[in-house]
Amino acid sequence: MSEIAREITGSKARLVRVVDGHETELGYSIASPTLVIADHTSVPDALRGTGAGLVLAEELVRLARTEGFKIVPLCPFVNAQRRKHPDWADVFAA
Repeated sequence: MSEIAREITGSKARLVRVVDGHETELGYSIASPTLVIADHTSVPDALRGTGAGLVLAEELVRLARTEGFKIVPLCPFVNAQRRKHPDWADVFAA
């Protein structure tokens, strides 16, 4: 399994993972210390259907639980995963 890097520049952040030479990304905005907005998930066509995006969403959920922030799922992919994983409800803003 490839390592996930976290890059933060001001109020913008992203989780990045390289798989077989392809970069996957979940970008988010830091609205406050207790709220982030999942903006987009980017997975190259070569990795679609492999779970590459899910790995990034799971990492964002893990970080939310560890660091105590809530997620606003503006990104359609993250929002779809939220619906598929009711056990993640604790980290999503109402």
